[in-house]
Amino acid sequence: MTGPWDEWNHIVKIDPDKDLVDGETYDDVCETGTDAIEIGGTTGITEEKMEAVIDACAAHDVPLYVEPGISATVVHSEDLSGYLVPIVFNAGDIAWMTGAHKEWVRMDSDIDWDRTGTEAYIVLNPESSVAEYTQANCDLDAEEVAAYATVAERMFGQEIIYVEYSGTYGDPDIVASAADALDSATLFYGGGVHDYETAHEMGTHADTVIVGDLVHDAGCDAVRETVRGANDAA
Repeated sequence: MTGPWDEWNHIVKIDPDKDLVDGETYDDVCETGTDAIEIGGTTGITEEKMEAVIDACAAHDVPLYVEPGISATVVHSEDLSGYLVPIVFNAGDIAWMTGAHKEWVRMDSDIDWDRTGTEAYIVLNPESSVAEYTQANCDLDAEEVAAYATVAERMFGQEIIYVEYSGTYGDPDIVASAADALDSATLFYGGGVHDYETAHEMGTHADTVIVGDLVHDAGCDAVRETVRGANDAA
């Protein structure tokens, strides 16, 4: 199993419903040294907001992906590198395993399957919007997270396993357990990475470190530090 993400150490995830730090632009985000940009969010997303971010980032060489979550986030553009569709493996609401995806396929006749991949999410922060939205069972120990990672890779053929602590810094031991369970799938980690040290620590376990809130709250200098930490850990 291979994909461009095999070579990524760092991703910036942009929420189109959130502003950047005063004085910064999407050009600045694209120039942080990150390996890819992912555009997506849980609430408040509109097609216009998505298109504005895509248009602003399109002039740069950084791979640009949309993470479809709801219908408004599915924007067709030749400027995109592709789509990474979340499948929440520990969701309590089955819609986030297959239901929302079925609706997307039913309603959208223009899906570019050659540019569409999936991410096997394991959501672990019960206070996060994504956990509440998907009714995820976040009360999981390291063994259970490793088992979900194995199921995602071995039974469902997922190329990306995404351990998501959205909004808080996770347990490195749990991330390590997921890494140890995988054979060739790429392990993404997201949640609470905010400086060199946290990016480096999670980067020693995960293949790819993702920052999201950081770009909106602290800005591009902080993002650059996480890029450095993730690259040094690789």
